[in-house]
Amino acid sequence: MARVPTAVVAAALIAAVAPVTFGGSAAFAAPAMQAAVTTAEVGTVVQDGGPVAVPAGEEGAVALRFTASLPTGVQGPLTGVLRLPTTLTELAGSSPVSENVIRSTCSVDGVAYGECRWNMPYVHDMQDVDPPSLDLPTVTAAGTLAYTVTLDADASALALIDKEARVELKDSTGAVVARGTVGLDFVPGTPPPRLRGTVHARDAYGVLWRYEGTGDVTRPFAARKRVGGGWNAYTAVTPVRSARADGQGSLVARDRAGVLWYYAGTDDPSAPFAPRKRVGGGWNVYTALVGVGDGGLVARDKEGVLWRYEPGYGGVPFTPRQRVGGGWNTYTALTMNGAGDGVLGRDKDGALWKYERTGIIPGPPFEARQRVGGGWNIYTAIAGASDLGRDRNPDLVARDRNGKLWLYQGVRKPLPHGQYSLVPGPTRSVVGGGWNTYNLIF
Repeated sequence: MARVPTAVVAAALIAAVAPVTFGGSAAFAAPAMQAAVTTAEVGTVVQDGGPVAVPAGEEGAVALRFTASLPTGVQGPLTGVLRLPTTLTELAGSSPVSENVIRSTCSVDGVAYGECRWNMPYVHDMQDVDPPSLDLPTVTAAGTLAYTVTLDADASALALIDKEARVELKDSTGAVVARGTVGLDFVPGTPPPRLRGTVHARDAYGVLWRYEGTGDVTRPFAARKRVGGGWNAYTAVTPVRSARADGQGSLVARDRAGVLWYYAGTDDPSAPFAPRKRVGGGWNVYTALVGVGDGGLVARDKEGVLWRYEPGYGGVPFTPRQRVGGGWNTYTALTMNGAGDGVLGRDKDGALWKYERTGIIPGPPFEARQRVGGGWNIYTAIAGASDLGRDRNPDLVARDRNGKLWLYQGVRKPLPHGQYSLVPGPTRSVVGGGWNTYNLIF
């Protein structure tokens, strides 16, 4: 047990009376100051079972256990707090995490005390604030107290990444009677469905299948789900907003007569698309249609000229087209980047290029292209996707000639002036075989 001595000085006057003689002086023993030292002890907090890694995601709660040993003689109610060493800095006028980013329950010596409250103060206007903390339940003092705290964290808890937390227990006077540290770290967990990507594939019978991301790159897709039949009526299909596992994402599809149809996302993964709406005819003039992620799309005509359709308003899917430029026949494949921040194009030499969306309306839709890498002509299909892992970066899947599907995790490519671009990374991992059964992947 750790001991913190505190000196307390007590004055003790001891009088000794000497015999009195006439003509002499009265003799007394000199007063003596004797220091009596008492010791105020501070007990220990010891973690049970070693450090705990808390997944910031959909995994559910994990348990943090620790035992507090109190000094002899501590009485009355005890309060406690668990503090993280993180300092939360203001983000866009508010805390970077919400009060319920972590949900916790507490029990002491097997007695459940229900939900425990987290405090998430943040630095605003340079003022001093306490770090994030958890209020432990008020309990009766005992020689030892065994605490169990459950922690269920969502994805934004990664802002709290730390390796340990401090625990303090105080008596009714506010004096610390036990303290210690526990190993505690928030690690990436399975993202919620709204942050997980989805890939769609059409088979030879015209059935559209849905592959929702799991958040685990070692098995990136859950079992496929049937969306519906009749999709072989279309000669081109492209998302205009990235598909996600919670049913977000919209797309357009062109039929053989050149009519373009719009399918709005429903936010319902069991029925991800609303009934189609007719956009208009004449779309057979284009050899490629690609969404750019903001609800609009670009279309390449037979002469290689690229046209931009901005997202419309008031029930109109798109505004009148604007010419982007020529020379786009150099690309043998075009796909939306999974982040919805631009377009990826593979040229005739197999090099992959990224066109970053500017977001300027009206104005040029893309920044100057940047080269991602070579060797992409080994693939018969490429498709950008939202995050299929748990790093928040968009990913890409590519099918080779043998029908094997490969996953390229997205990375942040440095750009001048401290900026970066989200592009497919240089390494790949295999998803699985049999993807030659599909004639369209998006």
